[in-house]
Amino acid sequence: MRKLYFLVPGTNGKFACGGLWAELKTVDLAQQICDAVVVTYRQRESDKLFLDDLLKDKKLDDVIFVISWGFDVGKLAAKLQHYNVIYHAHSAGYQINLPANIPIITVSRNTLGYWGQQSPNSLIYYLPNQISDGFTNLHQNRDIDVLVQMRKSSEYLIKSLIPALEKKCKVLVVDSYVEDLPALFNRTKVYLYDSGEYWKLQGVSEGFGLQPMEALACGCQVFSSVNGGLSDYLDPGFNCYKIAGYALEFDVERILKVLESSGSLTLSETVLAEYRTENIIHRLQVILADINDFFDHKNNYSAKIPDFTKIRLAKLFTQRIFAKIKKKYLQGN
Repeated sequence: MRKLYFLVPGTNGKFACGGLWAELKTVDLAQQICDAVVVTYRQRESDKLFLDDLLKDKKLDDVIFVISWGFDVGKLAAKLQHYNVIYHAHSAGYQINLPANIPIITVSRNTLGYWGQQSPNSLIYYLPNQISDGFTNLHQNRDIDVLVQMRKSSEYLIKSLIPALEKKCKVLVVDSYVEDLPALFNRTKVYLYDSGEYWKLQGVSEGFGLQPMEALACGCQVFSSVNGGLSDYLDPGFNCYKIAGYALEFDVERILKVLESSGSLTLSETVLAEYRTENIIHRLQVILADINDFFDHKNNYSAKIPDFTKIRLAKLFTQRIFAKIKKKYLQGN
C-alpha cells in the first residue's frame, strides 16, 4: 500500500472551512489503513511537509498524491502529471478535465454521477464523508425552537424567513465556529439549511452537505434545500422538509406546525450506518487496494480508451448527423 500525501493549500487562517475539516477527517481515517500525511502547497507551516520540497525527490513511485481543493485541481494535476495522483472530489462543476490515469473518489452519489459523465474512462469510486458517532439523539429537552447557521444561508432565509419566525418563536442564528455542535443540535427543535443560492453564486455544487445529516442524527427536524450532494440522503416528506416552499407564509406556517407537533421525521439508523466510521474505513480499504493495483500496472497498458475531447465529440456528432441523413435518404428510396 503506497503512502498517501493529502494536498491542501494550508490548514489554518483563510483556508479553514468545512471542506478542509472533511479532508482532514479523511486523512485520519486513511491513517488507520496506511501511512498518510498532510502536505501543504501554498502556505508553509512548520509542522507540515511542503509540496515543492517533496518534488525535489524524483523517486516518488511509492507514494500517491491526493488532490481535492476544487479551484486548484487543474493546476495540481498538470504539475503532478508524472506521479501517482487521486482526485478526492467533493463538489462538482469546476470545469476541469482530468486524464484517465487519475482515479476519482467522490463524496456523494451526486458527484459520482457528474464524474461518471465527465470522465467516463477514469476509475471512479464512492466514499461518503464520515459523520462522527458523537452526533446522536440524547433525547433531552430542547430550548431552541429554530437554529440556523449564517454561512452558506440564502438571502431569503436570513432577510425574510428568519425575521418572520423571530416574531413567533425562539430563533438562534449562529455566525461563528461552534465548539460542541452535537450539543447545540440536541438543544434544537428545527434546523434550517438553504445553500442552493450560495453554491449557485460559486458556480459549483454542494458536495455533500454534512450539517443537515448531523442535525437529523441528533433528532432535529430539518428544513433544507436538496441541491447537489444533499439529494443523496434527504427525502422531503419522509426524513426532512423542503425549505423555500413557494411562499414565505407557507414556510412559516409549516415550521410553526412542526414546532407545535414536535415533529416526527427522522433519518433511520440504517441510512446513518452508511456514513459511520466502520463503513467508511471498510470502503476506503477496498478503494485504496483497487487503486494501488491500478498504479502497479498502468504503465503496462497501451490500448488506452479514447477520451471525450472536443475534436472527438465533434467527429462523433458529425458521424451521427450523416448517419441520420443517410437513413432518411434510404427510407425515401
